[in-house]
Amino acid sequence: MSEALGGGPRWVSPGSDFHPEDLASAPDDAAFVVATSGSTGRPKGVMLTADAVRAGAVATCERIGDGDWALALPIDFVAGLMVVARAVVTESRVTWVGSDLADLDPEEPTHLSLVPTQLNRALESPETTRRLAACATVLLGGAPASRETLARAHDAGIEVVTTYGMSETSGGCVYNGVPLPGVDVTLDTDDRIELTGPMMFSGYLGDPRRTSEVLHRPTSAGTGSGIRTVRTQDRGIWADGRLRVLGRIDDVVISGGVNVDLAAVTRAAASLPGDHSAFGIDDPEWGTRVVLATTGTITLEQARKQLAADLPPAALPRGLVRLDSLPLTDRGKIDRRALPLLWRTHIEREER
Repeated sequence: MSEALGGGPRWVSPGSDFHPEDLASAPDDAAFVVATSGSTGRPKGVMLTADAVRAGAVATCERIGDGDWALALPIDFVAGLMVVARAVVTESRVTWVGSDLADLDPEEPTHLSLVPTQLNRALESPETTRRLAACATVLLGGAPASRETLARAHDAGIEVVTTYGMSETSGGCVYNGVPLPGVDVTLDTDDRIELTGPMMFSGYLGDPRRTSEVLHRPTSAGTGSGIRTVRTQDRGIWADGRLRVLGRIDDVVISGGVNVDLAAVTRAAASLPGDHSAFGIDDPEWGTRVVLATTGTITLEQARKQLAADLPPAALPRGLVRLDSLPLTDRGKIDRRALPLLWRTHIEREER
């Protein structure tokens, strides 16, 4: 990785199956090709220049300070990659500790990045919680964290910094709702989040069409500038000077002729016992039926009654599937493709 940052051989996500011809035709300045699939769609190869990765690493360290790093995430994806990159750029130490944090040394304050699943599991262990509380900073990203999780971490003395970003932005570039140095956040007329800065990607491997849909260069930037704008698939608002991510653009569905924000349903459901995620399925009566996946024991009738104070009638779930745990991608995000499949399995079981 340090070689790629220094102009050496290109770094490609381990285990990726990018087409050799695409890799061979990638621009010379594509120092990194990172595998990403997000929570929907086919896997993509995100091309990052060395300057972009370096800019992202420097901006993070400007915000949280220099220091050693612990690597608790796989380097296959951007979050783990950026942990190592920050250590390389600042000439600090990086130590692999494993995803369960068992090797995290509580006597040596360090920075590390986690996804909410890891933090939730850590909070169940007093010893692991103590280790995290000794860390200088715990960057938390990859998926939204519940208010309950953040409150528990705060009460335990863990210095959590929530991050928003993606592979296309060299990882997190908005910390605790505040853009990192050099990053500009704008919202278009549909509240779509657009991110501009020197750490943005340079294109998708072998996919110029998709690149043109997502990546733009501001008119004020010179042709040789590394400043680019990424049009995300997320919606947001400004609240008290901080960016609040509301959910994905495609989280808005039409149910019974009314627009329903599935992300708002999921946020409201955080008040219920267990973990939850709202999703939509095709329905002949409603167009899209709002369904709530839950790990709790609540019934559909109970959920609708308790959520009625926070949601309009059209947004109240009209289906409920109870799961032992919510399906996650290998990056710790809710697997949005798996939820409708689990619903179908649930219906088939009910009809037997």
